[in-house]
Order: sequence, then C-alpha cells, then structure tokens
Amino acid sequence: MPSKNMLPKGQRRRSVMAEYRATRGVEEAAPLPVPVLDIEDETEDGIRTFAADVAAAGLRLDQYLAQAIPDISRARVQMLIENGQVRVDGQTAKPKHKLHGGESLEIEGAPHPPPLHAIPEDIPLDVLYEDQYLAIINKPAGMMVHAGSGASEDARNRGTLVNALLFHFAKLSDVGGELRPGIVHRLDKQTSGIIVVAKDDSTHRKLGEMFSQREIAKTYVALVHGNVAKDDTTVNLPIARDLVRRIRMTTRRPDGRSAVSHVKVVERIKSDYGLFTLVEVRIETGRTHQIRVHMQSLGHPVVGDSLYGAPHRIGDGEDALSLDRNFLHAAHLAFTHPQSKKAMDIKTPLPQELQAFLEKIRTGFGGVE
Repeated sequence: MPSKNMLPKGQRRRSVMAEYRATRGVEEAAPLPVPVLDIEDETEDGIRTFAADVAAAGLRLDQYLAQAIPDISRARVQMLIENGQVRVDGQTAKPKHKLHGGESLEIEGAPHPPPLHAIPEDIPLDVLYEDQYLAIINKPAGMMVHAGSGASEDARNRGTLVNALLFHFAKLSDVGGELRPGIVHRLDKQTSGIIVVAKDDSTHRKLGEMFSQREIAKTYVALVHGNVAKDDTTVNLPIARDLVRRIRMTTRRPDGRSAVSHVKVVERIKSDYGLFTLVEVRIETGRTHQIRVHMQSLGHPVVGDSLYGAPHRIGDGEDALSLDRNFLHAAHLAFTHPQSKKAMDIKTPLPQELQAFLEKIRTGFGGVE
C-alpha cells in the first residue's frame, strides 16, 4: 500500500531540480531591525497604544515587544501579556501569538515594574568633597550606582552606591525618584572614579542642566589595546543600542544619539604582552558605554572590556594576565558649583588594582609580583 506521504502516481518522478536552479544563489533576506518603541510618555487612561512595525511580521508577540522595549526583560513582557495588560487589535493574546505587522498594540499600565524603595546600608564611602548641597564620591569598580528597575528586595537592591548614600547622608534629592535619590549621572558598574551626588532638588536640577549644556568637564583614564595612531583624536559618532546584542551599544546605527569623545595619548607601551596605549578621554556627552564603544570603533577596545572585544586573558601560560574589571577610571571632574559658584576641580588617582596591572604590563614577563 503506498505511503500517505508519497506523491500520486504519475508525479513520483517529478524532479526538484528546476526549483533548485531557480533559487540557487538567492540569499534569504535578512530580518528587518525592530525599531524601539517610545514608552516614556504617560497617558491619562494608563493605556499606551502603538502600531506594530513591519519588522514584527513573523515574530511572536513576546519576541517583538522584548526587542521593541529593550529596557525590560522578556520575562517581564510575558508577565504583562499573561496578566491581560497587552492587547492586539483590541483582544488579549498569548505570548506566542504571531504578528503580521501593522496591528494595533495596547499596553495597559507601566511596562516597567513599580520602582523599589532603596534602603540604607552601612557600606564604606570614599567621600572626596561634601557640603550642604552636594557630595563627590570616588566609586569603586564592581559597585552599581543604583538598582535596576527589575530588581527585587533580595537581588540587586543591595550593595549599590544609593544604598550607601542613604546610610551616610541625612538628605538627598528626590528628582531621580525613590530608587535613585541624589543620582545626577552614572558610571558603569565596572568603572571606578568620580561621581557627583545632589542633596537637594534645586542643586540636582542645576547640575542636570550643567551636564546637559556640557558645562561639566569629565576626564577618564583608560588603558586600551594596540597603538593609537594619533596623539589627539576626536570621535564624533552617534551611539544607539545594538539591535542584535541588547546589552551592547553601537556606533553603526544612523538613529543614534550624538556623542563626542576627545582622546589624548598619555603613554605608548610596547610590552611582552603586546602593544597598549594609556589615554585620557574627555567626553562632551554622557551616553551609555560611550568611551567603551568609541574606543572599540577606533579598533582599540578598553583592556578588560570583553563585551566590546577585549580578550579575557592577555598572554599565555603562567605569565598570562587577566583583569576582572574594565581599565577605565573617572579621574577628573571640573565645574562651577551650582550654588556657591566656587570653582570645583576634583581629581582621584588610579585605584591600586589598576596601578598594579599597569606595572605588570610595563615590566613584561617575570616582572614585579
């Protein structure tokens, strides 16, 4: 008895060669990038309405929203859908609902979970300057500035700079919300150095305006791989989120936000471990991962920054070196005090672990212990 999957009699000798020849050399079209949805605007009824982009065609509902709202996790997206807070053309849908593009999407309530109340913790702080209006802190690498919006009381809402600030200072500004009291600007978790904190709302707003108007000079020290060609280089490339790897930023999207970094060579190092350049980087803007992604764009990733192409280990065998943080330090901050009008010029040297690593690079194999 013929198989159910067998072609009807008379068609069993049909060849697929013609179909193969027709498609030979034709590459499958690359998927369209998914534009990021603007979810910041509040609405009176608490419902945000969007049209699914054409790039949503063929994607599951949870896949599309996780890409279109990169600041929240896919698990959070699935929770919103399963709670009935997401509707497609007016109807609730399952996370696996396939989209065609062009559908009307409604999200009820804030996509982000409600913010946590940051709690005080007795964590030592290196306070470089303090008065009644602001404080300037030397943040260590490994410390997050504040908890993420998806944090819980047990995960990520402890051990942050905010937890330490709440313990050490009686008053902090409220402009940043309950999860970010006093925080005017940020440093990456694995970046050390100077960060300024506001104690009242007036000072916070004035500092924020000064950062926006580029009236605060911020200079970092970085060790990068390779020999930076020019003594002075300005990188003026927009920065946006990488559509493929969401934890990264990129300079290759035309819709990125403007970003300017001025790179000055301090020392060129020819070592047993290869070529390195110690640089100072003055940034005019403060985009996420700005120095890291700009140095990568030059072909010189920051040492220790494996997210942007730096190797995990430098050298081979017993002499191999590794750095469990980025060799990036916010070393200098200069500005006019927003209240007293005093000239502020704050500097802090490289932390000990970076100094020791730099000496090992300079001395090469069999160098200092």
